[in-house]
Amino acid sequence: MIRALVVDDHPVVRAGLVALFDAADDIQVIATASSGEEAVALVAEHRPDVVLMDLRMAGIDGDEATSRILAGSAAAGTSTRVVILTTYENDDAILSAISAGASGYLLKAAPEEELLAGVRAVAAGEVALAPIVSRLLVQRAGARAVVARPALSTRELEVLRLVAEGLSNREIGERLYVGEATVKTHLLHAFTKLEVADRTRAVTRAMELGVL
Repeated sequence: MIRALVVDDHPVVRAGLVALFDAADDIQVIATASSGEEAVALVAEHRPDVVLMDLRMAGIDGDEATSRILAGSAAAGTSTRVVILTTYENDDAILSAISAGASGYLLKAAPEEELLAGVRAVAAGEVALAPIVSRLLVQRAGARAVVARPALSTRELEVLRLVAEGLSNREIGERLYVGEATVKTHLLHAFTKLEVADRTRAVTRAMELGVL
């Protein structure tokens, strides 16, 4: 069972999200918050698996709350992950949220199945990026002048492209006809070359640099 915390400053939106996730057999909303400050406190109390975080709120916004939650989770040795769930879809907001450590960025207007799949992917340690978010990152990368690009191998790029599509390591291995351990090795090499520490940042960094 995926234990989720829903954070949104609009009560109607919050109630709708709770109803959506509670209707799923494998997701349980254990608490809700209406502000970033409340979210940080509730995560420390309940240790949810996934936090669904609104981006724009009074006081501590979603970016800052995400940073504090992940720092607290790391200090406590827990593995809470954050998905930004918002109406904002400009590239600066996306990169800011991901730089704060978010494992996903989904739009509130997305189909219900996309939202559910995103929560499940992030709970499993995967990346969850809405299709429009991926396109915006690619567009941003194309508009930037790249001074130096890391020399990722063809296979490392293939693995990162599949990560960007939301595939798990097992699914990537099946797609490329290699073992899951081999996929992990390619990812670790890509992390080193891109100077990142996780799958989400590897994908977004590769897009920023124009290599993906």
